[in-house]
Amino acid sequence: MSLRKIIALGLLPMPALTHALSHAAGQPEHKKPNVLVFITDDHSAPHAGCYDNKDIITPNLDKFAREGMVFWRAYVTCPQCSPSRASILTGRSPVCTMTTRFATPLHRSVITYPEYLIKEAGYYAGVCGRSHHQDGPDTADAHPIYKELNVGTMKSRMQYVKTAGPDASGGGKHQIAQFYEFMEVRDKTKPFWLQLSFSDPHRPYTAPKVHDPESLSLPWHYPDTKGVREDFAAYYDEIHRVDGFFGRVLEYLDQNGLRENTIVIFLGDNGAAQFRGKGTLYEFGINVPLVIRWPGVVKPGGVCREIISLEDLAPTVMEAAGLRPKPDMTGISFLPILKGSPAPTRKYAFAERGAHGHNPPTEFDNVLDQGRVIVSKDYKLIYNCQPALKHAPVDFSEAPFFKELAAMHKNGRLDEKFVKLYFYNTRPLLELYDLAKDPREENNLAADKDYAGIKDALLKELITWMLQERDHLPLPIRLLDKK
Repeated sequence: MSLRKIIALGLLPMPALTHALSHAAGQPEHKKPNVLVFITDDHSAPHAGCYDNKDIITPNLDKFAREGMVFWRAYVTCPQCSPSRASILTGRSPVCTMTTRFATPLHRSVITYPEYLIKEAGYYAGVCGRSHHQDGPDTADAHPIYKELNVGTMKSRMQYVKTAGPDASGGGKHQIAQFYEFMEVRDKTKPFWLQLSFSDPHRPYTAPKVHDPESLSLPWHYPDTKGVREDFAAYYDEIHRVDGFFGRVLEYLDQNGLRENTIVIFLGDNGAAQFRGKGTLYEFGINVPLVIRWPGVVKPGGVCREIISLEDLAPTVMEAAGLRPKPDMTGISFLPILKGSPAPTRKYAFAERGAHGHNPPTEFDNVLDQGRVIVSKDYKLIYNCQPALKHAPVDFSEAPFFKELAAMHKNGRLDEKFVKLYFYNTRPLLELYDLAKDPREENNLAADKDYAGIKDALLKELITWMLQERDHLPLPIRLLDKK
């Protein structure tokens, strides 16, 4: 008997009828969502219009945010590119995946979550654009030993793996070209997963000038000089430029009928290479933009102020694709939040600061700076494992505006507030901040007896995490109150 006659006679119950109709039409039983992860480079959370920033021009991201959910407390696992990206891809901390040193190749034994999407959910997956940083240094001076040891594994993990170079050359045109190429060569019978990375707003700043330096509101911890203002405006210009490319990506999805079944995730890989940003464990260093749109699931205009770690992305996307997160993933799925649950998914976020750069340290930088941080709803505790290190900004210590500040300091013309922030020779072993009362992280409460209980509670949780992750740093157990 034909399927048409069976249906006509009413011989199939409703679930079986739906099953038969879907197969008769050649449609899959469950249409898994496509996933597009759009990553900016060195981008702190406050620097987008959708985060109530009135100065910056980001029309595409702002419109996108109104169509999805904005996460105000998304934290990276490291304020540096490659360890952070390793966590995004694996759902695990850089400590447990042995990627705390900058540009450490991701070991073959560590599985990325797109590999599970490919093998267990039938996805076509790829990474392209700005370097994924998982195969060692992606620079012209990378030592041949990396190739000799065959440490690169990314090309064996996914169907499409390309990079558009380690710098901002081309201003994004190479990255967008690879996006279009991926969308054309992919297997269109399968759902896709793509991590598309842009160099903006990574230094050097090369974007066309759009923002007026004199009209910007400087953050409290920025010295107000002409050079500082021009640099900050140039940083905003970079974000404006990448916002334009983000708009082109969204437009492609709309024009090709992919909008409704594609989860689009916009995020920064770590904080800006600005004051108290990249390479630090302050909010500008680890709190990044995260905005997610999923038509039909995420309610437009949604706002989440719960703590999210970017290692949570992997289990969240796996669950969205119908898979169970793997037992070795330390990330926690926040799919319930995307679906409208107000309940928090995690109590704490953790991050580490490890060696930065590829070269041995010099007297002018903090390549070997090591630190850990725990963030709770209201508090943050930073463990500076090397308190005797001088301050050295990441990626702009040689910039003209910073050299000018150094000269002002030498001549006694720099405000004492900025001297304490950027020209210190030692720092506290512990820093404790009440983020609810002191979101600017100005008042270190680590030695305040009134906060001893909070300090010890957070320190105990941090030590527990370090033990569980098999951290290589000395444990700060002796700093716990023995009472």
